[in-house]
Amino acid sequence: MRTHLLIIDPQNDFCDIDGAALPVAGAHADLQRLAHFIEAQQDRLDGITVTLDSHASVAVERTTFWLDAGGQPVAPFTFITASDVVAGRYRPRDASLQAPVVAMLEQLAGAGKAGMVVWPVHCVTGTWGHNIHSDVARSLAAWELAHQRAVTKVLKGEYPLSEHFGVFEADAPVPSVPGTQFNTALAASLAQAADVIAIAGQASSHCVAASYDQFMRYLGRGGTPTPRVVLLQDAMSPVTGFEPLADALFERARAAGTGVMTLDAFASTLR
Repeated sequence: MRTHLLIIDPQNDFCDIDGAALPVAGAHADLQRLAHFIEAQQDRLDGITVTLDSHASVAVERTTFWLDAGGQPVAPFTFITASDVVAGRYRPRDASLQAPVVAMLEQLAGAGKAGMVVWPVHCVTGTWGHNIHSDVARSLAAWELAHQRAVTKVLKGEYPLSEHFGVFEADAPVPSVPGTQFNTALAASLAQAADVIAIAGQASSHCVAASYDQFMRYLGRGGTPTPRVVLLQDAMSPVTGFEPLADALFERARAAGTGVMTLDAFASTLR
C-alpha cells in the first residue's frame, strides 16, 4: 500500500506560539503530534507534500489593503462584501483597484460565498511566520535523508487579488493568472502517487477544508486513479470562532466515505 501525506500550511504564523500572527488554538500540539508520527512512520510514508501559505504584506485578504469609510484601517476579521465596497463602507487603499476588487467579490458571491474575511497580516514569504513549524521541519528533513528524495513543497496565495485557501485553486480564479487556476498537475500527481492520501495541517476550518473539497471534486470527475482519502483529525484545528466550518468538514468527509482518524489509529493501519 502506497501512502502519501499531504500537510496543509504547517507554518509558524498559524501555531499558538509566541510571535505567531494568526494563531490557531491547538495547532502547536497538532504539529508536534504530526512530527512524531512522521518520525515513527518514516519508512511507511512513500511521499510527502507540504503546502505553504505565501503572501506579500499587502493583499486583498489582509488588513493592509483596506480602509473604512472614515479612512481608518480595517480591523482583523472584518467581513467584506461587494455591496460594502460599492456603498463605500470599505475601500482599497489603492483606489485604482476598486473595480477589480468589486469584480472579485461578485465572483465569490456567484460561487456561493457572500464575501471575504480580512485577516491579520500573516505568512509573508521569507519571514519567520512563513517557515514550517520547527518540529515538523526536522521530521521532514529526517524523511528526506532516509528516502533520499525531497518533500514536495507547494506555495499558494501569491496572487494579491484573490483569497487562496485551497492548495489546488484560488477562491476567485483569474483566467490570465495561471497560479489561480485549478492545479490539475498537482491533483493528478497526488491521485497517481498513492493508494492512500492522508491530510493534516492548518486550519481545519479553512485551508484544510478547501483543499479537501477541491481534491474530492477532482477525484469525482472520474477517469483518474481514486486513492482512499483520510483526514487526520488530531493533526488539525479550526480558527477560533470558525469551529462549525471544521465540524461541517468532518460531516462532509464521513458522508463521502473519507476516513476521519487520529494519528494513532491511522498508524495502526500502516503496520
